[in-house]
Amino acid sequence: MTTPTLGFHSLTTELRDHRLPVEGTVPDWLSGTLIRNGPGRFDVGNRRVNHWFDGLAMLRRYAFEDGQVRYSNRFLRTGAYGAAIQGQLSGQFGTDTRGWRDLLGAAISPGPPEPTDNASVHVARIDGEYVALTEAPSRVAFDPETLETRGRFEFDDDLPEHVAAAHLVDDPVRDELVGFTTQFGLQPRYHLYRLPYGSRTRERIAAVDANGPAYVHDCSVTATHVVIVESPLVLSALRALDPFADGPIDMLEWQPERGTRVLVVDRDTGELVADPTLDPVFTFHHVNAYVDGETVVLDLVEYPDGDIVGSMSLSELDGDDEGFPAVSDARLVRYRIDLRANAVERTPRYDGSVEMPRVARSVVGRHHRYAYGQATGRGGASGLVKVDCETGTAREWWKQGCYVEEPVPVRRPGGDAEDDGVVLATTLETNAERTLLLVFDAATLTLRARVALPHAEPFGFHGRFFENV
Repeated sequence: MTTPTLGFHSLTTELRDHRLPVEGTVPDWLSGTLIRNGPGRFDVGNRRVNHWFDGLAMLRRYAFEDGQVRYSNRFLRTGAYGAAIQGQLSGQFGTDTRGWRDLLGAAISPGPPEPTDNASVHVARIDGEYVALTEAPSRVAFDPETLETRGRFEFDDDLPEHVAAAHLVDDPVRDELVGFTTQFGLQPRYHLYRLPYGSRTRERIAAVDANGPAYVHDCSVTATHVVIVESPLVLSALRALDPFADGPIDMLEWQPERGTRVLVVDRDTGELVADPTLDPVFTFHHVNAYVDGETVVLDLVEYPDGDIVGSMSLSELDGDDEGFPAVSDARLVRYRIDLRANAVERTPRYDGSVEMPRVARSVVGRHHRYAYGQATGRGGASGLVKVDCETGTAREWWKQGCYVEEPVPVRRPGGDAEDDGVVLATTLETNAERTLLLVFDAATLTLRARVALPHAEPFGFHGRFFENV
């Protein structure tokens, strides 16, 4: 299997603390652990799930010490996993609506919902616990060394949530995580919250009335704001009761007449300080945001419509030799949000197609110059790109048959420059049918080390680098 469809195969092998061969040099200062999350199994009994988002959650651990790398991977032992082992599919994003219909229908039906616990999207450290996250309000704690599942993680609060943010923005300057939940009802709302380090009690920043509500995947912070982009891809609780729907994916409707609304909220007062509307666009992922005088600068990845969500169905991915469907390119765009005029100016920052953007943790919520991302849209490959967001210029690395996943920049301890460090990126090498962990110089994108895994991992989603783990 030498096409990217290898990235959508089921992996059943689990490894524990497996030492990996290193070709090149991993810097001695790189000490800590990269933990990534994503789907690992797509086949249950004689049935294949409908959507990439629905594969069973598998954690992947890459531990760095003294220039060596050790690897583990393990499925989360959840209710969804247990059902799959018994040959049963549970409710997911685009497969078998029951669990999600209960969840979203809770807005018009009595009784608490029971969301899926297949937490396959991201990871975070919350109150000393390591937690797997998804967009359903269900989190799963795990051991960061063994990856063994510890059980459900619960917040100590009653913040309303029918849909949750899998992306929690980690602000190391204010020592807090920032996220949001979506609440359905006659007047749906987004509940923006902060989560101080060492706490599991979410503190509400604001409750903002929602239009739709929209399917919102990510958010950004500045030193003084939280920013949400509300596209016109609407998620309807009423459509959740459709007995023929395959999950939230069939409850989404593109309503371009609504336009896209940018919500800027003061982090301290909860005041909605700007909510300009622009032409209809869709975004999965933000890059970063910061304040420039009376302007909020937000960099994000923008699509012209919401077709990308449906295009991630396995029926399309499995049947494409390139591994990815023909959808509109994702563009890195800068929004300059004038708080006084309540207006947005949009400027492209990179000519190519890009996804899974990241900045160095040290500049989250503050002025950034560089963004790293997955360079998509190349025939037979996806690469790594470093975009200079000030000049719009870029450096790229790519190799035929290699599919780079989300890059994670790690700054060198004591480094002064934003790009003084390395970038870690897992990469599917289709010809060899294996996954590599690549270590790049963050300034030049020079490849410093190739670390080969003993198998090919399915394409994952997101991860974080944790020091001292």
